[in-house]
Amino acid sequence: MKRLESLVFFLDRSLGKKTIADALREVGADVRIHDEFFSQDARDEDWLPQVGTKGWCVLTKDSRIKHRLIERTALMEAGVRAFILVSGNLTGQEMAQIFVKALPRMRKFAVKHSPPFIAKIHRDGSVEMWVSESNIPGNRQR
Repeated sequence: MKRLESLVFFLDRSLGKKTIADALREVGADVRIHDEFFSQDARDEDWLPQVGTKGWCVLTKDSRIKHRLIERTALMEAGVRAFILVSGNLTGQEMAQIFVKALPRMRKFAVKHSPPFIAKIHRDGSVEMWVSESNIPGNRQR
C-alpha cells in the first residue's frame, strides 16, 4: 500500500500552472504540472498512460472524461487514480481552496481504493467514488 506522503498529484492542463499548484505545495503536497511534461495540445489518451505508469494521482476539472470512451479507457487501462472537481464556474483561487480542503480526504481515498478510479471532489471538499473498473456498464471484473 502506498504511503500518504509518497503520493504525487498531477494537475492536468485544465487547472493551469500556478495558483492551484502553489496552494497545494504550500500545504505539503508533491505536485507535478501537465505542461512541465507534455505539450499543451497532448491528447489525454497519450499522457494518461505515462502518468499512470508513474503512479501519480490526476487532478482535473474535466468531468466529461467519464463520458468519453477513449479517455476513460486510457485512464482505466493505465491504472490512474483521478480526482475531478465537479463544481463549475469557479476562479482559480476558489478551486485552489477546494483542492487544499480536500487534500487530506484525497490522500486517504487514494490509499484506501485500488486504482483505477475516478473520484468526485465537491465544493465542500468531500470526495466520493464516481467511476471504478467495477462500476462501468459492460465491464467485467478481471
